[in-house]
Formats: sequence, structure tokens, C-alpha cells
Amino acid sequence: MRRNRNAKIIATLGPASSTPEAIRALFLAGADVFRLNFSHGAHADHKARYDAIRALEADTGRPIGILMDLQGPKLRVGDFQGGQVMLAEGRPFRLDLDPKLGDATRAPLLHPEIFAALEPGNDLLLDDGKLRLRVEKVGRDFAETRVITGGKLSNHKGVNLPDAVLPISALTEKDQRDLAFGLELGVDWVAISFVQRPDDVAAARKLIGGRAALLSKLEKPAAITRLEEIVDLSDAVMVARGDLGVELHPEDVPSVQKQIVRACRQAGKPVVVATQMLESMVTSPTPTRAEASDVATAVYEGADAVMLSAETAAGQYAEAAVTIMNRIIERVEHDPTYRPIMDAVHPDPEATTADAITAAARQVAHTIRADAIVTFTTSGSTTLRAARERPDVPILCLTASLATARRLALAWGVHCVHTEDVHSIEEMVNRSCAVAGAQDFARPGSRIVITAGMPFGTPGATNVLRIAWLHD
Repeated sequence: MRRNRNAKIIATLGPASSTPEAIRALFLAGADVFRLNFSHGAHADHKARYDAIRALEADTGRPIGILMDLQGPKLRVGDFQGGQVMLAEGRPFRLDLDPKLGDATRAPLLHPEIFAALEPGNDLLLDDGKLRLRVEKVGRDFAETRVITGGKLSNHKGVNLPDAVLPISALTEKDQRDLAFGLELGVDWVAISFVQRPDDVAAARKLIGGRAALLSKLEKPAAITRLEEIVDLSDAVMVARGDLGVELHPEDVPSVQKQIVRACRQAGKPVVVATQMLESMVTSPTPTRAEASDVATAVYEGADAVMLSAETAAGQYAEAAVTIMNRIIERVEHDPTYRPIMDAVHPDPEATTADAITAAARQVAHTIRADAIVTFTTSGSTTLRAARERPDVPILCLTASLATARRLALAWGVHCVHTEDVHSIEEMVNRSCAVAGAQDFARPGSRIVITAGMPFGTPGATNVLRIAWLHD
């Protein structure tokens, strides 16, 4: 079940991909991690998908990551007379806490926290940015605005505030119920939405309590101003371009994507690029050339993973979308310009023994033309250090922790094998050679580079580097 690529694929499950047969087809096509989107579906639906993934994992012997994605706060206007109104450019429009039906002059917006955060001159975006209002006057329970971009506005359309930081938690009561359910199930990653500040990440981490890894979705401009702090507090980060694209100007999104990917690579944290990557494949058997280039750009930048959303959750060509994404990644990674482009951003090792050993392993593997770097890890830190180096050979991770193996399914270039602990250098070398050969990472007569920490089984202590030959 070895992948012939380094960047990973996350596939979202939904109505189009919920049967055990459909999930297996996505995995065989190239999906490494499955996303359960808690914005949709009942707990029973997610449990059935979870159980199908774990059955597939047991059948194939390959650790598979499961990511639960929490919905986060949803800010919406209320109801209108007749269900919808037309907002004319240049006209005044009032938003307030009055629940009575809206019309062409006003609408209910039952979120007092929005009025608390607004200031004159701020913009409000409605219906995924299709309509734009500018605040002229604001009070405790109202905002008088001017329509900058008009159009049709209907019941319960979303509201975005690109200029304001809202005094609300990233986790709603629904999110907390969903989180408790997901953690009890045994998900490997928890993705939190609506991250505005480092405190949002810290609060989520406290609730998770180490039972899963934490992925912060960056979809608010406010989060970008605190990027390094948020990356530092997170186990991984997602470039959530759908919401970023609503609140940022379109021309700003590519540079923000590069900024986030660069920050994560510097910190050695996995980074996912997501939303609308092959969007046309929801209804078409092939992507557009622009979409293929979009996926390729994320791979050239060195992103750990790219994600499919509606393409696999609700699309008519779910398996084809994974297959084509797999082909795009493989093609990019075999391009002679791939390495120079990706290696243009190469973080310097930190002044620690672990980083020095890992950087040396990358260089040794390149110099002796090793077939693979084998990492022994308990917590995953040794393997993530190896992935941070972006070596030009595969990373074979051996771990006695199945939870660690599943979490590392998200990381660049990492192929995890769940195996027993080793207790000596000789056993480490023998196990490395045996697994590298059995998993088709090395051939008899070739060499591998091994990193580990001693005493064995001690988290975070990377202090051993060995070269080993595979005997005939």
C-alpha cells in the first residue's frame, strides 16, 4: 500500500462516499486521511463512517488518519418578508436585534456580539461576499449601513466581518457536544473553525486534553496577524481558502497561502491547503486546467496535504477526483523543477541535538544515495523533524503507538508502520532493514539511514543516527 508521492490527500466523506465500498475505493485511489465534516450529518452517520474506516485500516494493515472538522460559529441574518429582498447599491440598510421580518430597508441580525465589535467604516459581507455593506453608525443593538454592492438577499444568509475581531469563542455549544462525541469515537485530528486569536487555539487544546491532535483552520484575516503564535500552539494548520477568499480580496489569497505554508514549514508543523481545489469535479469527470495548476502550486510550495471537500463528499466523481489529485501530485514531484522550487524555503535546524541529528540524516541519505530514512518515534516528534527537512528519499516511520501512526498519516513524505518497540541498537537495525524491505522501500544491497532516540521509547529524544545495509 505504498504511495509513490510525498504530499498527502485528505478526502471528505459525505452522502456520495459513505458506504464501506466507497471509502475503500477512495483509499485505494490515494486518500491518506478522511475528513468527517460536523457541519453536516448526524452523529450516527459519522460513527458509521468512522467504523468503516477502522475496518478498512484493519483489513489493509495501513494506519489511516481520521480528521473531525468542527462547524464553529455561524453568523446569519434572519428572515425576510417573502423570503428575500433586493438591496440597491447606494441605499441605506439597517441591521438590528429586532426579530420581526426584514424588508428592503432593514434585517434582523440576532448577534449582539457583532454590534459590539463593529465600528464606523467597517464592512459587512453577506452571502459569501456577494453583497457588501459599509457601517456608517453603530450602537449596542443596531448598525446603520450603506449598500456598497447590492443584490438579492434571502433568509439565513451568512455574515462575514473582515475588519473586526468578534468577542466570541471558536467553539459553540454544538461544537463542544460534537467534540466530546468525536473524542469518544477516537478521532486522530480535531479541526477548529473560526480561529481569530491564539486564545481560541489554547481553549480548544485544553478541551481536547491530548486525546487528539489539534488542527487550526485559518479562515479569518485576524488570524493572519497572529500567525506565528497560532502555528506555535497548533499541531497542524489548514489554509481554509473558501472563507479566506470571502474576507480577503481575491488577489490577496495566493500570497496569504504562501505566507501560511512558509510559517508552518519553518515551525515543522504539517500544513493543509483546502477548499475548491478540484471544484468542477463535483459535476464533471475532469478538472479544469486552472484547478490542476492550483493543486500543483500547493505541492510545489511543499504543503503536507491537499484536501478535497464537496468533490468527494457530494460529487458525482468522488473516486476520479482522488485519482486525478494523486496523478497531479505524482507528476509535480517528478518534475525536475520541483526540488529547486520547494527547497527555496528550507528552514535552518534549531540548535538542538535532535535537529542536528535529523538535518544530518537528510544530508547523509542524499550523499550515500540511501533508499529511505527510517525513524523510530513514540510521540511523532522524531518523524515530524524528518518531514520538516523535506528529504529527497521517503521517510519510513516505525512506532509502537497506533495513535501516533494515524496522526502522522497527514505528514509530508511519511509512511507509517505500527510495530513493537525495540530495545537495542542491533534490534533497531534489524527491524529497520526487515520493514524497509517488506514495505518495498529498500532492496537487498542498498542502504538506509536510521534515526531514533535513546533510551528507546523516550518521547522527543532524537540522538542516534545509523547507516545500515540490507543484506541479500
